[in-house]
Amino acid sequence: MDPDALSKAFVEHYYSTFDTSRAGLANLYQETSMLTFEGQKIQGSQNIVNKLTSLPFQQCKHTITTVDCQPSGPAGGMLVFVSGNLQLAGEQHALKFSQMFHLMPTAQGSFYVYNDIFRLNYA
Repeated sequence: MDPDALSKAFVEHYYSTFDTSRAGLANLYQETSMLTFEGQKIQGSQNIVNKLTSLPFQQCKHTITTVDCQPSGPAGGMLVFVSGNLQLAGEQHALKFSQMFHLMPTAQGSFYVYNDIFRLNYA
């Protein structure tokens, strides 16, 4: 499996789902998953989705600038680092962001998000 192709497919799926139906991200996380969102740590699939669905905006559009990936550890994990722009509905200027995902393989042959770190990048 090509790590670059895998990470690109994951990133496209993640942000497409985030932009259209954040609740649909639940199946990408497990109870051991952790999200750090602007410094706030949240653990568990349902808690993570509750955080993402409670953000103070309904519509947004992610535009990805870069995707970097590396294999991670003997278990077959993958680190994926994303940078890009986040355009909120009704806002003139996009917000720059960075996000890091640590993907781990499942017994079924897919991946889930073990760690997720999100930060807005203020200029």
